[in-house]
Amino acid sequence: MSGDRKVVVTVQPAPPRPTGESVEWGIHAEWLWRGERCHWRVLGDPTAPALVLVHGFAAGSGHWRRNASVLAAAGWRVYGLDLLGFGASSQPALRLDNRLWARQLQAFLEQVVQGPAVLVGHSLGGLVALSCAVFAPQLVRAVAAAPLPDPTLMLASGSGAPRRRPWRRRLQRWLVTLLCRLLPLELVVPLLAHSPLLDLGIQSAYNTPVIGDRELHRVIARPARRPGAVRALRAMSIAMALRPHGATAPALLRRLGQPLLLIWGRRDRLVPVQVAAQVQRLRQDLSLVLLDGSGHCPHDEHPAAFNSALLGWLEQLPAQESSSGAGQ
Repeated sequence: MSGDRKVVVTVQPAPPRPTGESVEWGIHAEWLWRGERCHWRVLGDPTAPALVLVHGFAAGSGHWRRNASVLAAAGWRVYGLDLLGFGASSQPALRLDNRLWARQLQAFLEQVVQGPAVLVGHSLGGLVALSCAVFAPQLVRAVAAAPLPDPTLMLASGSGAPRRRPWRRRLQRWLVTLLCRLLPLELVVPLLAHSPLLDLGIQSAYNTPVIGDRELHRVIARPARRPGAVRALRAMSIAMALRPHGATAPALLRRLGQPLLLIWGRRDRLVPVQVAAQVQRLRQDLSLVLLDGSGHCPHDEHPAAFNSALLGWLEQLPAQESSSGAGQ
């Protein structure tokens, strides 16, 4: 790819200010998929092009509290989906990984949105959006990830992963399953969910102080305190660790055919900005926006800069050929 197609922008955001937005944004509904309850919400003109917001790990669609109304006012039909195991959706003991969530998102586009959409994902949601775009390209116009996490990105090289012998795959599966079952999650998760340690964990994802933000605390605490939280976390830990190479970010990036935007906080301590450079090596045609002073949650920490960068990129996308059919 030629160098002139790569766009890298560094933005110095203004200090975050309260916006009055609520974690309860939009019209809420439930949708049944494979027998599991999936919570979703929507905001904006039913005839506008569709945009689906996909939250990150431990969060829910309420985490887009400072983005949804701005995107809707700009002419988008904005959906938010709670992935299985998170938010107000069911917390099953299924093998929860980006493949299953991508299928959930694909079915959401088919059955609820009823047409193609732009996918915008935060952290884990970015990986899910990328996966869905590869698995169901006819339903995804473009992908924005803020940021894109996957440990395999730090190991990516020009060639694919070496094929492991069957006995090594079986051994890895056994060891991972055993380790995850031995972890005392029944003690750790309730301790974190009901103690000040949760606020410290949330703060680690932000560069600016957020302890005392009661709405943000509620977005993270409510799903963590539900009865199925431990079951879902253990299932996710096993499934994500045992993904095949084809479900990892490097392999998915090589297959992606749609436009890709990355928005990354320069002060991200959970997924360092150096990972963005590895993504660029795999996809030289992507657009990259770096937010100075922002941590792992740029959409919530510096919403004005995030919204501006996202809307500027959305304006450059090719026009949608037909109506998305949204009207739910």
